[in-house]
Amino acid sequence: MLFDIANNVALQQVLATMEVTRKRIAATQTRGYIFIAAGILICFLGFVLGFPVPGVIIGLIPLIYGSVLLFKINDSLTAYRNEYKTNVIGAALKFLDESLSISPYQGIAASEFMYTQLFTQEPDRYKTEDLVTGCADRTRFYFAEVHAEYKTVTQTKNGTRTEWHDIFRGIIFAADFNKNFNGITIVRPKGFANALGAWFSKNVFSFGGNDVVKLENSDFDKTFITYGSDQVEARYILTPALMERILNLNHQTKYDISLSFIESRMYIAFPLNRNYFEAPVFKSLINAEALNNDITTIKFMYDIVKELDLNTRIWGKA
Repeated sequence: MLFDIANNVALQQVLATMEVTRKRIAATQTRGYIFIAAGILICFLGFVLGFPVPGVIIGLIPLIYGSVLLFKINDSLTAYRNEYKTNVIGAALKFLDESLSISPYQGIAASEFMYTQLFTQEPDRYKTEDLVTGCADRTRFYFAEVHAEYKTVTQTKNGTRTEWHDIFRGIIFAADFNKNFNGITIVRPKGFANALGAWFSKNVFSFGGNDVVKLENSDFDKTFITYGSDQVEARYILTPALMERILNLNHQTKYDISLSFIESRMYIAFPLNRNYFEAPVFKSLINAEALNNDITTIKFMYDIVKELDLNTRIWGKA
């Protein structure tokens, strides 16, 4: 279901007003980049033609002017992006479900990111934003964008080199599972490295104190490695029906998902390769493509509750 902009008069008015702002910002940014490029080109030609000092002096004029243009438009750009998330994405969320809301400056805390136990590497740099909360029937859920990185520092002949590596970039989804788990169950993708890790876990050591759980669904075991601190509970959680639903959910995503079941909550990590819910600057707001892409993502998250049948209360919380 796409968000019907044509029949939403209030949103059309908001988009029309914001489109004027977007065009002004896009035009100013374009001018700024052109002046900066011109300044750099003049400096370069000055060196090539043998007039480095005049080239630099003349080139600095458009370069500085272009930088000033970008600096002056920055506050308007920030306000424009905030308005898009609050008034456009916010309105689209209410269209899907009145319980849905977005908080652009909130997210999943780094402590909760590690609490999911889906990631063994603690981040050195962590960013989260665009927290969406809601309730599908009786199931509360929330999700947010997360970008977690770790750094490596190596000594080279030219000095110290610091490099940043992704731990995870995507969306972390959390939902109430309506049961207080006694143990921890973790489901991770089964790539080559994970498969090797599974062999060691089964034959040499445990993953974070959790043993590999052998399940009766062969397709599930081919796709995922399951760890559990309580083998009986892990099998109790991962019923044949739920495993089929998880496989189906995974087939709908570009990258393999990871899941964990801790206390009374289920976490799902969805790796993604782009930033969502951002206002377009060089594309028209009147074109619904960007907005519909974002709403499709939100609806996918919203439908997880139905996809995994979380509203069926087969347990009561202890």
